[in-house]
Amino acid sequence: MLRFFVHYGIHFIVPIAVGLVFFKTSQKRAILILLGAILIDVDHLLANPVFDPNRCSIAFHPLHSYWAISLYTALLFFRKTRIFGIALLIHILADLTDCYFITGHLKEAITG
Repeated sequence: MLRFFVHYGIHFIVPIAVGLVFFKTSQKRAILILLGAILIDVDHLLANPVFDPNRCSIAFHPLHSYWAISLYTALLFFRKTRIFGIALLIHILADLTDCYFITGHLKEAITG
C-alpha cells in the first residue's frame, strides 16, 4: 500500500506542488505540462504483458531508457524546454522509487 501511495503521489501530487510553487505566473499551464509527463507510459504498450506490477520500468521501456533519461536531463539546460525536462524527470523519479520498492531497497531504507 505504501508503494502505491509513494509511486502515484510522485506522479500526481509532486507535479501539482511544483507547478504551484515554482510557476506562479502560469500555474495551470505548468501543472498540465507536469502532469502530462505520464504520457511517456505509452511505451508500456510495447511490452508483453502491458502491465506487470513487479517489473521495473527504468531501462526496460524505450522512453524509460538511460538514453531517454539523458535527453530529459538535457532539456533542463534550455529555458524553452526546462519544464518538459522537469516533468519527465519527476516521472522517472516516480518509476525509480517503484523499482526500489520492487527490489526491497526502499522498504529497507524506510523501516531501517
